[in-house]
Amino acid sequence: MNEIAVVIPRFALVGGAERFACRLTEEMIPLGYRFHVLAHRWKKEDYPVTFHRTGYLSFPRFLITPSFAWNVAKRVKKGDFDLIHSHDRIFSADIFTLHGVPHLFWAREVRGKKVLSLFDWATAWVEREMVTRNPKSFFVAVSEITKSLFLDVYKIDRSRVPVIHPGVDLPTSQEGERKKSRNYLASRYGIENRERILFFAAMNFEIKGLKETIAALGTLARKEPAFKLLIAGKGNRKHYERLAYQEGIGGKVIFTGVLDKETLSRHYWGSDLFLLLSHFDTFGLVVLEAMAHGLPVMVSSRVGAKDVIVEGENGFIISDISNGAEIATKIMHIFRESKHRLMSEAAHETAKRCSWKEVAKKYHELYQSVLHAKA
Repeated sequence: MNEIAVVIPRFALVGGAERFACRLTEEMIPLGYRFHVLAHRWKKEDYPVTFHRTGYLSFPRFLITPSFAWNVAKRVKKGDFDLIHSHDRIFSADIFTLHGVPHLFWAREVRGKKVLSLFDWATAWVEREMVTRNPKSFFVAVSEITKSLFLDVYKIDRSRVPVIHPGVDLPTSQEGERKKSRNYLASRYGIENRERILFFAAMNFEIKGLKETIAALGTLARKEPAFKLLIAGKGNRKHYERLAYQEGIGGKVIFTGVLDKETLSRHYWGSDLFLLLSHFDTFGLVVLEAMAHGLPVMVSSRVGAKDVIVEGENGFIISDISNGAEIATKIMHIFRESKHRLMSEAAHETAKRCSWKEVAKKYHELYQSVLHAKA
């Protein structure tokens, strides 16, 4: 049985990369691997993995990434691992899953930093070592956007950068869930039967395009006023409430706060459309989660999950998120009952093809290829 080291600072805790590493590991255990998790912190799960505490220096902050990479390198030398699969920046591994984009691009282009910090430069240095130390490493991108931006910075063979999308857990029960959840949302938020429910969920309202979403819905309200926008997650609530009132939809916007997994599922089931008009998102797992609940989606062209969207069939892709008229027109198109039903069915079928079991099969093939080459 092959010994696999999974590297990530925090395993099975909150966060997209953390959840990804946890679910992928769980799905791959039955495929004949013994997993070792090298992490600073973890939450024990109900499946067999061996944990190896691998720490980092949290102060000064710029040492977080280099110290974790250094400690991983020391731990790998002690272990007898057949394959190293990292979900974070370290000096060397056989497979890296790229949950983000090159760090300097993120800092400058996404965060808009004019002056880079020591943390930025230290993280970028480890990242460059990650790419250059092992000429046989594979870098698995979670979307075509991620792959393209990575190759713009690092001029390596494209065949070393396959794309494998994240997986999604399909709801265990569907019968009657939509009606029950709709009634739940109507009761909780005072939504009338004739009103459509639009759903937005994010932990960073600014980057995820809430401003543009509210502006577009201001345009929609002048044509189709019967809707409510539910906003889940964390952000500057007062700022966006003011924006909503400025757009004339203050009474149509409801902030739910952060939702637990079960309540989030109810919101997916009970809504009519999921919106994520992000300025940038390497993938956007919430998009797949919404589709798994049979929810049509609308995303910006800067969201990696656009890879799984077929325009007009299971959702829409918006190239200009400032074009409120286009967004409003496409939302009204989805609101048509017959169209919504077809798009809902197509969205659910798409999610079924993106289950964690299917993702594990693709990683299994990559693992076997790497292990064969190393033999």
